[in-house]
Amino acid sequence: MTQQDYLFDLEGKVAIITGGAGVLGSTIASYLLSQKVSVFLLDLNEELLQNAVAAMKEKGDIHGLVCNVLQKESLQNCKATILETHHKIDLLINAAGGNMKGANIAPEQSIFDMNMDDFKKVNDLNFHGTVLPSMVFGEQIAKSGKGSIINFSSMATIQSITRVVGYSSAKASVDNFTQWMSMEMAIKFGDGIRVNAIAPGFFVTHQNRAVLLNEDGSLTERSKLVMQKTPMRRFGKPEELNGVIHFLSSDASSFVTGTIIPIDGGFSAFSGV
Repeated sequence: MTQQDYLFDLEGKVAIITGGAGVLGSTIASYLLSQKVSVFLLDLNEELLQNAVAAMKEKGDIHGLVCNVLQKESLQNCKATILETHHKIDLLINAAGGNMKGANIAPEQSIFDMNMDDFKKVNDLNFHGTVLPSMVFGEQIAKSGKGSIINFSSMATIQSITRVVGYSSAKASVDNFTQWMSMEMAIKFGDGIRVNAIAPGFFVTHQNRAVLLNEDGSLTERSKLVMQKTPMRRFGKPEELNGVIHFLSSDASSFVTGTIIPIDGGFSAFSGV
């Protein structure tokens, strides 16, 4: 094996993916399995979780654990199960997240119409649902002195996007926490631990399909605006996250921490003129 091969080698690592039954999480899981990584999918939706694991069981060492990322006890139980069988945690990918209608501002509404309960729920899921797993599983990574935590940011943090106020504020908090946690881990637990985030552009998932696509598959008016702002003029494909995930999971990124990397077809770079 060449030095380059060693840099990108993931074989034998143990990865946890929260929100693992979703489109993006399960796509990342499938790729990691192809790299001979043992993967634990964590998700609150047991049916989706079982389906995701069943679809990938022939690809490698895949496991599914029902877990609530907002309950520390649930996360700790999952950690105990993982350590009992695999004895270590190398990678944590915090992909759990989502949005709620009441935390958005419809075209005919203003900020004064926002549902504060939904706003809090969206912030809890996206922000607290990143912090808690980072505390529980990150503690084990800290003990080992080596590992990588990858959070999910969003285009909504790089530029203000109309309507999605709750999700935007939550993901902005994730960005700040990513940078803070990267300092905490490196300074107190060594330079073998890295914390970064990816910021996906617009990808079609179960949660946003109705917003981005009409029933006939054509673009909604919202999507047409997105395309005008995306130089590549298309949505991202879930598998297009895999390259950056691989990089951040491997020793090739051994001096990379505290970053938020856009994967967006140029959305964040485009000024519109």
